[in-house]
Amino acid sequence: MTTTLPTAKPEDVGLSAPALARLARVLEERVAAGHIPGAVALVARHGKVAFHRAFGRLDPAAQAPMQLDAIFRIYSMTKPIVSVAAMMLWEDGRFLLSDPIAKYLPDFAEPRVAVFAGNDMGWTDADRAITVQDLMRHTSGLTYEFRGATPLHRAYAEARVARLRQTNAEQAATLATLPLLHQPGTQWEYSRSTDVLGRLVEVWSGQSLGAFLADRILHPLGMDDAAFSVPDAHHDRIAEPFARDPESGIEVAPLNVRRPAVFESGGGGMVATATDYARFMQMLLNGGSFGGTRLLGRKTIELMTSDHLGDIPDASGTLPPGHGFGLGFAVRLKPGLAPFPGSVGNYYWGGAAGTTFWIDPAERLTAALMIQAPGQREFYRVMFRDLVYAAVTD
Repeated sequence: MTTTLPTAKPEDVGLSAPALARLARVLEERVAAGHIPGAVALVARHGKVAFHRAFGRLDPAAQAPMQLDAIFRIYSMTKPIVSVAAMMLWEDGRFLLSDPIAKYLPDFAEPRVAVFAGNDMGWTDADRAITVQDLMRHTSGLTYEFRGATPLHRAYAEARVARLRQTNAEQAATLATLPLLHQPGTQWEYSRSTDVLGRLVEVWSGQSLGAFLADRILHPLGMDDAAFSVPDAHHDRIAEPFARDPESGIEVAPLNVRRPAVFESGGGGMVATATDYARFMQMLLNGGSFGGTRLLGRKTIELMTSDHLGDIPDASGTLPPGHGFGLGFAVRLKPGLAPFPGSVGNYYWGGAAGTTFWIDPAERLTAALMIQAPGQREFYRVMFRDLVYAAVTD
């Protein structure tokens, strides 16, 4: 039986009920004004859920209201789950973080780095191998095809590295044929690194990525709806975006999660409910255990949520000021600089459709916002964080 998440009144865990009501009012206003179809917000402190509300509609093309158990495409919030999976196998002694990935994926044995001359692209040999740590902290030299307009980004698109009718093994093999954008270990570049990490999980475990996650993380934590697709019986619980984003005007083409996934993208293919992710967050905040189930050791969580960049620069300016990156999470290093509140030691990430989460060990606070509004994700990530921290009283 799945352990129920304990609940508490906001005041009993040092949160202001009026401030959380203000958060609710803002989300209700955003829905009423037509900015987002709906949302589910969840805030927990000291291991107890103090705020869990649904807003708006499940599907803007229908009248059904949003439900607390709505299933959302979480896109890049898949990455922390897959990073945990990798570190579970690290604790099993399957690899070292310093291992070259070519030890397990021989196609990466001779990485090359792109050299650009106008619209032409050549390449040179990489100075060193790509390591597992590089994949987990996004210093591999890989990129995403949508993060630039260089000949290499075009080559990613031409190679169809994002196609859904491929296996994880096939995608990794394709990526290995393409040059890197940067020398390994020299730049932080958000990338398909975690897709390759998902393939490594398959090699290390002997299972498909989805099967390993289900057996070792999702089922033990009671993340009942987290998966790479939604079964037929639950299609009526899938949250949908507007067909055209009202802010950007861009047509929205969400991932089709109504059919079984062939490509189980470790970097962005999963779905989950807010409650599913709350369980995962609480496990991390608890130092690796939840509901009597231990997934990782406390020191492993400390390693994952420490900065692994040091002086390595962010090539794209994606990370906020005062932040570094660990093994699967952005990590706050300074109390100021960033234009939003938080504590040193916060760690977090978000998804392309607007979902976001963070964990604040200093405040014993976790929060997740589930929306499907790709064009507005930056606004809601910050607004939600601002208003949740405004509710902290003790």
